[in-house]
Amino acid sequence: MMQTMMNVLVAVTVATGGQGAGVRPELEKIVAGNGATAALARVSDDSRSWSGAVGVRDINRGGRPSPSGYFRIGSVTKTFVATVVLQLVDEGKLRLDDPIDQYLPGLVPGGERITVRQFLNHTSHLYDYMSEPGYSTNRWRGEARFRSYQPRELLKVAFAKKLPDDGKWHYSNTNYVVLGLLVEKLTGRPYGEEVARRILRPLNLRHTLVPGDRAGVPSPHAKGYEPMPDLVDATRMNPSLDWAAGEMISTTADLERFMSALLSGKLTSTESLQAMRTTVDTKVGFGYGLGLQSYTLPCGTVWGHSGELIGYQTFAFRSDSGKSLTMSINPSTRNPSTQEVMGIAIKVFCGTAG
Repeated sequence: MMQTMMNVLVAVTVATGGQGAGVRPELEKIVAGNGATAALARVSDDSRSWSGAVGVRDINRGGRPSPSGYFRIGSVTKTFVATVVLQLVDEGKLRLDDPIDQYLPGLVPGGERITVRQFLNHTSHLYDYMSEPGYSTNRWRGEARFRSYQPRELLKVAFAKKLPDDGKWHYSNTNYVVLGLLVEKLTGRPYGEEVARRILRPLNLRHTLVPGDRAGVPSPHAKGYEPMPDLVDATRMNPSLDWAAGEMISTTADLERFMSALLSGKLTSTESLQAMRTTVDTKVGFGYGLGLQSYTLPCGTVWGHSGELIGYQTFAFRSDSGKSLTMSINPSTRNPSTQEVMGIAIKVFCGTAG
């Protein structure tokens, strides 16, 4: 579901204005170059915010997309789930270096050797069920996109195969399906209810939701498309295939508020936030902590997560100085390039040529 198209950070030359400048020109270039049908962005620092939207809401009916529109956030869902898990650590209900078998006995093959931490940072070496044909929400699945899936059904697919013993880091959506079940086991409530109870309601994130089997996206929203080779409307789908690995829906303002609260220490203890920010070397262009990605820019490190789900790409980043960039892009006949996306990030966070 997500490895994002940003596999490798590149050196980028960006013509910039001041720090935190609006990024509308760059978004318009992506749309004009068939990299997106629509794009939303929100840029903020401690004293000001800028929000904008470009492109069209619907390629057939037209209309301008709303800067406050909803979108599928894909794997940014993982950061919400990881935050709940770390809150449970703070409450003494589990420990990061305990084997998963201690809490979910017999669920995971080899679970007596795989720790909670390894699920959070994708070092469990479990096969990603979304690698199987028909099980990825990054690809067109026809009428199957409206099918409902259960978490253990997804794990059955994952556990039927093993990854090669190559010693490499492997991003696997399977990890966060297991973590969703872990949250449910420890709290006695659906993981989505815990996300709402612990994060959405306290932060007043009224435009963020866990959709479950609901196929639609609330209005207003820009439609998501998939080239087949002509663009087909991929907006409506049952996201239960993603479940705790990537089903959530949000807005740029809500995601910005969430990342700001998390990374400024308002949602977990200092020790847990430090654990989340302790990364492993992935060798794919970013470091991965516990539900957090770190990206190295010419002016320093930014934290957050990126996500992808057919028709939608999301980027939610924040620096320790308080600057933030949140984007939703609806890919067109091509995906936006790494240079285009990271160029925007460098403009926002560095304010100088990369």
